[in-house]
Amino acid sequence: MIYTTTFGLPILMKSARRILPCCSSYLCLRLTAIRYCVINGTMKSRRKSDHLERTANDFRHEIISKAKVCGIINESETVKRLRLAVTDKEFTFKAGQWVDFFIPGTSVVGGFSMCSSPGMLEEEGILELAVKHTTHPPAHWIHTQCALNSEVALRVGGNFFYDPRPKDIPANVVLIAGGVGINPLFSILLHIVDLHRTKEKKGNDCKVGTTKLFYCAKNAHELLFRKEILALTNAFPGKITCSFHVTKQNSPICEKLLPYIKEGRLSGSDLEKCISKNTLWYICGPPPMIESISKLLENLGVIQSNIFFEKWW
Repeated sequence: MIYTTTFGLPILMKSARRILPCCSSYLCLRLTAIRYCVINGTMKSRRKSDHLERTANDFRHEIISKAKVCGIINESETVKRLRLAVTDKEFTFKAGQWVDFFIPGTSVVGGFSMCSSPGMLEEEGILELAVKHTTHPPAHWIHTQCALNSEVALRVGGNFFYDPRPKDIPANVVLIAGGVGINPLFSILLHIVDLHRTKEKKGNDCKVGTTKLFYCAKNAHELLFRKEILALTNAFPGKITCSFHVTKQNSPICEKLLPYIKEGRLSGSDLEKCISKNTLWYICGPPPMIESISKLLENLGVIQSNIFFEKWW
């Protein structure tokens, strides 16, 4: 997910006071963010509504934490996957949430969904972001200037997440992703995997139902994390399943993917097999897709309170 952000100065200043003593590069990040707040707090922006304006009423942590780039992977021709080391123990997130992404020397702030699980952060102090190349300054920086040991700052936010509690009634989960909207849903999928594993090892009281992932993209090459997704379906047969949908495939599809791929858009007949009273639906992708799928689900009898979505622009 890619956004541009503005925010209130009082909140930032309150957050900044809780940051550990930092080096000069991180101080530069803080000053950049504060300067951006002052300018945008007194002038009406002529730009289109951006990330923080759109999410002004969403939950946000007060803490802004520094992070260091410890890995860069080319996930596809247009998407880079960042591994970020975070040492601040107060920094936590729920599967599906995003971060405000502050980079040095740039007043524009990015917003990207985590594509890793909260468990990875807890165990390794690492989180991951998968960012598509655009002219948006933070995304452009990631693809052209970001390097190992680059320092950034992060703040967690978002109302779109999956975080079941032990007392919750076990629910099935359906994840529906379009394009890079897979990021928060992949985080949710990995969190579900962690819940399965901890239940097997420790007898975790948190019960998890079945999980079905529908992932739509233009072609098979744009299906991010496809190898990992297939590995998870093989590791948890009957518990995790997936279905890939491609709309503009113009080259042969890898044989390993063939059993899981359908050509054409996701349809009501694909979804109705998953409908039940105890199914939760999580959707992330372009706004037109979300609106279409949400309406389709409601027409199929799914109650609105069981449908959760997050739009990316």
